[in-house]
Amino acid sequence: MNQQEIVRLAESLPEHFSLPQIFYRDPDIYRHDVEEIFLKSWLYAGHQSEIPNVGDWFLFEFDRESVIIVRSSEHEINALVNVCQHRGSRICVETSGCSKRLTCRYHGWTYDLEGQLRAAAHMGESFDKSDIRLKKIHVGMLGGMIYVNFAENPASFSLVTDALAECLAPYDLENAKVAHRQNYPIASNWKLAVENYTECYHCGPAHPEYSRGHGLAVPGTRSSELGLAVMKRASACGLSDKSVNRFYLGAPAFGADIGYDRYPLIRDHLTGSEDGRPLAPLLGSIKDFDGGTTDLQVGPVTYGLMYCDHVVIYRFTPSGPETSDCDITWLVRGDAEEGKDYDREKLIWLWDVTTHADKAIIERNARGVNSRYYKPGPLSEMEVFTWDFLSWYLAGFKSAA
Repeated sequence: MNQQEIVRLAESLPEHFSLPQIFYRDPDIYRHDVEEIFLKSWLYAGHQSEIPNVGDWFLFEFDRESVIIVRSSEHEINALVNVCQHRGSRICVETSGCSKRLTCRYHGWTYDLEGQLRAAAHMGESFDKSDIRLKKIHVGMLGGMIYVNFAENPASFSLVTDALAECLAPYDLENAKVAHRQNYPIASNWKLAVENYTECYHCGPAHPEYSRGHGLAVPGTRSSELGLAVMKRASACGLSDKSVNRFYLGAPAFGADIGYDRYPLIRDHLTGSEDGRPLAPLLGSIKDFDGGTTDLQVGPVTYGLMYCDHVVIYRFTPSGPETSDCDITWLVRGDAEEGKDYDREKLIWLWDVTTHADKAIIERNARGVNSRYYKPGPLSEMEVFTWDFLSWYLAGFKSAA
């Protein structure tokens, strides 16, 4: 299907319905999604605690791209495209490491941590290495979380930090650490994975573990007396009582979506654990558990669950027209010791079991969407956020007309 046909189809679709099959399978639409959405949006790459020392690095892999996220000095983090400027070889081949210089194993070209070429043997006297450097992409920092953007002129990350820095300050995520990180490959188009994440219509039937403690599984709880009570307790517990909801069509700029919104935990749960009891030391300057949790969003495909004692970061990325990845990071207080202050298996239990269930749900959804008998269906009143996402997605085609 060519671009004009895709645009006409997007313009003809009814509101508050799921998408036609072609949007989940067509390779040209997949390329559009990569080029026009992901390469122009702020994407979560990792947390600064993963590279604590100068020379520490890890790879952020996306589509055909590989980026070296490296600590170049005590206070600077660079994102260098992992493509040697000689003949294009990948430079770093492991997933992480520590190097004072980045050396390509093909012909030995060597770069410093700013990406500047420092050594290239047998290139002749006329060779000038001063103008040769690895491509840098943009880096944004929010509470120790590292975001990258491939666009030449992306939306300013200050739009994110200005809106969220005060809300996130009590968590002191700059001084948090990664307790666990895990990738969940999903046999579905990335949009089905995001659609699933953006609604809790399925929570009751599919996630009994989540539903017994989280108010979003019960319609209306956010605005109920229980929800209002959580907001009233926020200040006394050292938390912000602000809400920020500027995402998708309401985002301040493309790819710079921002959201911070608290909602109540239920049945006396204090955090996202199997029994509702605390899992780790309170984060930052938070004084007590207030009976709630926070939904966080930065960019169109990175979401967070912020409890008083730990934070869970979700990132969705496509890996092909009908495959995607869900990458999850669990953060705890930086001085917390595994085995003493927290049990890693208990810490990750809820969102590991929930994500395995989501993976099965999404993959069944994908198999159904691939049927010749599939047709778009109407969204429920519990899928408003899903329609926010889909209407934003379709608007990208319409604006290209």
